[in-house]
Amino acid sequence: MLNHIVLMGRLTRDPELRRTGSGVAVASFSLAVDRDFGNRESGERETDFIDIVAWRSTAEFVSKYFTKGRMAVVSGRLQIRNWTDKEGNKRRSAEVVADNVYFGDSKRDSQGQEGGYQQGGFGGQNYGGSQTFSQGYGAPAPQPAAPAPGSDFAMLEDDDSELPF
Repeated sequence: MLNHIVLMGRLTRDPELRRTGSGVAVASFSLAVDRDFGNRESGERETDFIDIVAWRSTAEFVSKYFTKGRMAVVSGRLQIRNWTDKEGNKRRSAEVVADNVYFGDSKRDSQGQEGGYQQGGFGGQNYGGSQTFSQGYGAPAPQPAAPAPGSDFAMLEDDDSELPF
């Protein structure tokens, strides 16, 4: 059996970080995810608002680095919860339990874009157990740092002309 979901969208509100009775971190937030196709009548894309729950270090990472309007890529599993409301009616809720959360834009792209839909790159950090770092689309390539004064290191020229491939 397979239950895996990947979503990319913008946070509709700041993540809410709570702790269980035993101190385990849990963060909840919602993503606004545009559909790939437009409405038949108007041609406009519709948006789905999807509830996300993250646990432990992923929850702490999300609550620390993500805010309303930031683009996020969430990888996880779909979970259906049964519950009873105050009137005693049985209800069902669907939510995504996040295994990994990645930046979907660069910090530079998201500044001043609260709630906006500026396109950003796909690249970021994964704090769902392992860490990866990648360069986002359109972001400038990192420049080599100059050697520190008094250092024994020297900059090398990038001359690949003698390589056999």
